[in-house]
Amino acid sequence: MKSYVIGVDVGGTNIKLGIVHSSGKIIARSHFATRSFASSKTQLIAALAGKIEAMMASEGLAKKDVAGVGIGLPGPIDHTKGIVRFLPNIPGWRNVRLKAILQQKLKLPVLIDNDVKLITLAEWKFGAGKGAANMVCLTLGTGIGSGLILDGRLYRGQGNAAGELGHVPLNEQGPACNCGGFGCFEAYIGNRRLAARAGVVMGRKGTTLEEMFQLAKAGNSKALRFWQETANHLGNGLVAVVNLLNPQLIVIGGGVANNERFLFKTAREVVARRAMGTQSATVKIVRAGLGNDAGIIGALVLVNNAQKN
Repeated sequence: MKSYVIGVDVGGTNIKLGIVHSSGKIIARSHFATRSFASSKTQLIAALAGKIEAMMASEGLAKKDVAGVGIGLPGPIDHTKGIVRFLPNIPGWRNVRLKAILQQKLKLPVLIDNDVKLITLAEWKFGAGKGAANMVCLTLGTGIGSGLILDGRLYRGQGNAAGELGHVPLNEQGPACNCGGFGCFEAYIGNRRLAARAGVVMGRKGTTLEEMFQLAKAGNSKALRFWQETANHLGNGLVAVVNLLNPQLIVIGGGVANNERFLFKTAREVVARRAMGTQSATVKIVRAGLGNDAGIIGALVLVNNAQKN
């Protein structure tokens, strides 16, 4: 069995790369700014291929040592055909046959998928969700992403679009969401909404979430109420997840999840109080374990699963 996989985590700001050993350990890393090539997807793909080849060369890896390349991208992906349908935060990426283009350049097997699905696979095999048969992985950021492991398999849905928990409606009279709807889960706990609310709560536009965290640690009553309200919204969204899917584990990652102290206890209490008894009694809510490496490590699981199938 070939021992290494190249993992690529494409973000709107940066593209991170790593060589991942079959044990899940990242042995080499690289990165470059997405915006450097924002005007040309052709140049970006060429730069990505060049970075992969340079990283392999620096580690003395030949193509025979590498099982494949796994790439996570922030948007809807046709993983079967290897087509990037659309990337909301990277202009010009519509119906790009990325798999075919990179395979031709690299002469290596290439697989692409949605970035949150790779994070989910990583947490399931190597992180906080290791060994779980039924798991929901939630990422809290500008948007709310999620991936589902149901009965020991990644659940994709009919069009590889399952897991849009950020757009579960909590209140149709609620705040506007980026999707065009109102009162979505994301409209309550997405970073843009939280940052706007932080400015209002503190009476100072531009107040950051990190500042709110530090203020709460210092005992500021306004900041404590802010995080209490946020945790209540998080808990209410999780109630829907728990009642519908009956997972044994909910793994929560993303920047806001670093404020575990002010989020998780209240969210767990809301789930215990509001979810159905059987479901709430068997679910655990935990913080993600792999941090910013999850997307790269998930590439290993993606490639390994493809080889098994």
